[in-house]
Amino acid sequence: MARPDPAAGTYGARDVVNAPELRRAIARRSQERGDPPAVQAWLANHFYRHAVGNLRAPPPAVLAVTRLDQAEGLFAPAPVPPWARERLAARTAGPATAPLWWVDPASDALRATEDRLVEFLHARQGTALEGKLQRITAPQALALWTREHAALEAKAAAGWREHDPRAVRTVWQGEHGRFVELLPESPQLRAEMAYESQMMRHCLGQFASRRSLAGGYGEHYASHCEQGRMRLFSYRSAGDLPHITLSALVREDGRLAIDQIKGKQNRPPIARYHAEVLALLNQLDTGGEAPPDALRMGIVRVAAGWRAVGDVADEADQVRLVQARPALVRELPSPPPLVQWLVAARDPALLRGLPVTPALAAAVPGVLPDTAPAGGAAP
Repeated sequence: MARPDPAAGTYGARDVVNAPELRRAIARRSQERGDPPAVQAWLANHFYRHAVGNLRAPPPAVLAVTRLDQAEGLFAPAPVPPWARERLAARTAGPATAPLWWVDPASDALRATEDRLVEFLHARQGTALEGKLQRITAPQALALWTREHAALEAKAAAGWREHDPRAVRTVWQGEHGRFVELLPESPQLRAEMAYESQMMRHCLGQFASRRSLAGGYGEHYASHCEQGRMRLFSYRSAGDLPHITLSALVREDGRLAIDQIKGKQNRPPIARYHAEVLALLNQLDTGGEAPPDALRMGIVRVAAGWRAVGDVADEADQVRLVQARPALVRELPSPPPLVQWLVAARDPALLRGLPVTPALAAAVPGVLPDTAPAGGAAP
């Protein structure tokens, strides 16, 4: 196998003001997943460096920080680190220098990249690369992941698996179909996973050996399921045709942390099935936040359970959502003034085109273009 271009496998350099928080978030998620020590060490080193120096994503996932008031809004209520405060003050007083950066530790872009890398790393277990992970950079790992998934799709097209009803049980019956759980104790589990991947064109049941159903990306999911560390659900229509694959990690307290929700070819499930997904999520005993896949569907977790973003009317829930993900303000119904001000402190552009209070429109010029304040037209 040709080695990746070294130039493409290096890390960039950026001064990230919230780097410690970013490092802690990566470590916390790795521990919550129960990653092996070697995987945790790799993420703490390579993924952290990739997030700091290489991650490219639109705001608010990655923000150039050029003003002190901007930094204060991002860190509030915590103080801005002294070194960053000094740099920003000097930038204001003198010639413009290179900006500082903010990388959202919970953004969809970061989490999606992390999910790919975790999948890649777990698939190395039992291979010649298992003891050499630290030699592989994050850009190299992502390039390998892309090539391997293209090859897996080609292999899947060359074979065929049939559904085995002994491998599943119905857990929820919906309008258009039903959710089944793949049974971890079933001898047919791995074959059913291969069938799921064959129909869905993703890597859940893509094993290195299609004969023995072992190794590769499929091994990661199968072994976790067999060990009771993960539960797998599939939404099936007539004829047991899969349309959605949902994976959930089993926490130490027995509750589930929703991991991934995939439609065909790793795309978000189509809108027709969103109500069924919500129904299953509210039936399961879950904890933790909504994963990026749920957010891409417009689904969040609030105090009362799982909801579509457009149905979250409680002010406390709205506040909590925009504190973590300001961009959700554009989907919330009638965000109150407190929510508007919180978003304005992070990224005023997110409020453009939304009705805002006159006080906010007057105080934050960034919301004036294309914006009509509540109660009257913009001057």
